[in-house]
Amino acid sequence: MDFDWTADDVAYRNDVRNFLAEQLPPGWNGYDKHDLPRYKKEAKAFCTALAEKGWLTQSWPKEYGGGDASPWRAAILSEELWPIGEPRGSQYMNANWIGPAIMFAGTPEQKAYHIGRMSKGDVFWCQGFSEPDAGSDLPALRTRAVRDGDEYVINGSKIWTSHVGIADYIFLLVRTDPDAPKREGISILLFPIDTPGLDIRHIDGFVGEQAFHHLIFEDVRVPVSCRLGEENRGWPIVQRALSFERIGAAHYETARLILEDAVATAQRNGRIEDPEVQTRIGEVTALIEAARMLTYKVVDLRAQGLPPTADSNVARVAQTTALQEVGMLAADLHGSASLESGNDADVRNVLAYSVAAGATEMQLDQIASRWLDLPRSK
Repeated sequence: MDFDWTADDVAYRNDVRNFLAEQLPPGWNGYDKHDLPRYKKEAKAFCTALAEKGWLTQSWPKEYGGGDASPWRAAILSEELWPIGEPRGSQYMNANWIGPAIMFAGTPEQKAYHIGRMSKGDVFWCQGFSEPDAGSDLPALRTRAVRDGDEYVINGSKIWTSHVGIADYIFLLVRTDPDAPKREGISILLFPIDTPGLDIRHIDGFVGEQAFHHLIFEDVRVPVSCRLGEENRGWPIVQRALSFERIGAAHYETARLILEDAVATAQRNGRIEDPEVQTRIGEVTALIEAARMLTYKVVDLRAQGLPPTADSNVARVAQTTALQEVGMLAADLHGSASLESGNDADVRNVLAYSVAAGATEMQLDQIASRWLDLPRSK
């Protein structure tokens, strides 16, 4: 793997930075998610501008509105967008894994309808995965979809669902065969978030306003034509999609910015002279760079057209470990003053990042079974 960026990649990164300077106001620090209509409007405008530049879905095939660009371009874009507050809103999921999942398993009609809108930056999605009794153990989901003629009738609930407040569509996992083994009998449904029978409840929490929702499905009727892939064969599609999701956000860049801010605080309050603090800073710096390199390995595999491997899980664990450690260091160096002033959003957010796309424990389980081929306990 070549660790040097090409001249074209360096030029592209500079172009992205200039684009951000034009599109975002000085001092921009993320959208105001208390005002969801404005948030959605501004995120859509940003994505439309990004699409007009040919960058929103640049690594997609040209037949789907992409540019056949190397996955490295998408990685560079993520490194520039994620740490400043992800101006794409939830549309980063469209480009990263929802769109590719539909390309992989969708019908011609599904591709024609959904992919075109995504490549134009015209639609927002959320994912219905975790459940009250099936969080990181995703295959244990129990939300049922029962076939009734040309429709599925859905009953159950999803929890800790993000981006619901601005979503137009949901990528929902349901159980269509309750008697099948845990990783079988799962199907995927794609449908509008405002479908009758879906009750959306906001979950208050310390991560941030509008961060999570509880979705309750009561006799929600969805056409069979909304199913992605074969009935009861959704799990392989989900596994493939999750391998894309786990490295789609450049969390190591977020960790780097949090570290820089914490180090600046330590320089101001004199704690930078403490040898123990210096050691911790060095350790966290090493973790961040390890996460970067392990993520780059996955991007490199993707650039070669190779199928997903457990490298995605390894990279995800490295990223969340770096985030957790930098979060604890930042909390220590900032002290109680940051909590009192309300300037602790980054420290709080690392907790959510560590659970999103599967908890660290689940990632380690996947590494043990898929990478190390260790036996499962009886």
